[in-house]
Amino acid sequence: MRIRTTVDERPGRLASLTAALAAKGGNILGLSVQPDTDGTVDEFVADIPASAESVREALEAAGGRRVQVVPATAHELTDEPTRVLLLAARLRAMPWRLPQVLGELLRADDARWVYGADLSSDLPDPTLLTVPVAPRRAVRLRRIGLPFTLTEAARAAALVRLAQPPAETTSAERPVLLSDGVEVQVRPLTTLYREAVRDLHDRCSPDSRRFRYFTAMPALPPRMFDRLCDRDRGHSLVAGHDGQVVALANLIFTPDPGIAEMAFLVEDRWQGRGLGGALARMLVQEACDLGFAEVRASLLSDNVRMRRLMQALGATLAYTEDPGVLEARIPVGAMVAVPHTTAAAGRG
Repeated sequence: MRIRTTVDERPGRLASLTAALAAKGGNILGLSVQPDTDGTVDEFVADIPASAESVREALEAAGGRRVQVVPATAHELTDEPTRVLLLAARLRAMPWRLPQVLGELLRADDARWVYGADLSSDLPDPTLLTVPVAPRRAVRLRRIGLPFTLTEAARAAALVRLAQPPAETTSAERPVLLSDGVEVQVRPLTTLYREAVRDLHDRCSPDSRRFRYFTAMPALPPRMFDRLCDRDRGHSLVAGHDGQVVALANLIFTPDPGIAEMAFLVEDRWQGRGLGGALARMLVQEACDLGFAEVRASLLSDNVRMRRLMQALGATLAYTEDPGVLEARIPVGAMVAVPHTTAAAGRG
């Protein structure tokens, strides 16, 4: 059986579900944990003698919501990383087979190209997933009985990157028009900005530095600055105006090849004018171009401005083991692309 249930993100929830399956004589053969908009989706592939209805009742009693139980096929027992790598290799060799490969990736019942006016849908349907490929072209997937999750949308978007040509090289300098009409210039961070970044830290309040580093760091250590400039470890941006650096934004690579982290430091007098939102969207777009499926950010629970920014980007927020720290998760493929030249759409 293939079993899916949504649970609240609380310690011990997964243990309760596995205990409920064990009580029904279930042998768990596969497990996937996916963040979604209103909790965590746990998906099991299990050999279990009990009926689907009794399994559903047991998981609901253990704290599961929207429990769905469907028959599993033999190919669902394949090692998942191996299966995805084989699909990626096939897509690289035959990019025109993108709908079929996406259909196999998400085990959809139907996958086809859609164009132009067909891209929009009047009524939201969780069993339909539209994966953008070009401005007026996409692949639409349908899976009867199992709604698609945000994590699956991010996986599909990451696979689409393999079928697309390399991203065009963008200009080293990009203008950003803030909500009050002031224009700043955004450039990649290099060692040339060492003194300007030091001055930025000097001008920021202790609270602004604490929100960025979780401590009121009076200055950025030279070793940390050099790491932020290292393009093998991440991509960082600086925003400048009138000869000063007024913001620093970092996209940091993690040991997980599908996940990047981002963080920001915006000078106090430049906050609330849309600069943080513009930089965040640039970083998410850059993560998409680099093939990441998810961008995460850690933030202090009292950082109200950052919480609003993450929610505006479509992030899901959850508390970590530290009750004072939240984790924001943005599935790159689910985020709607916006222009890089204006910050009026978001205030940060």
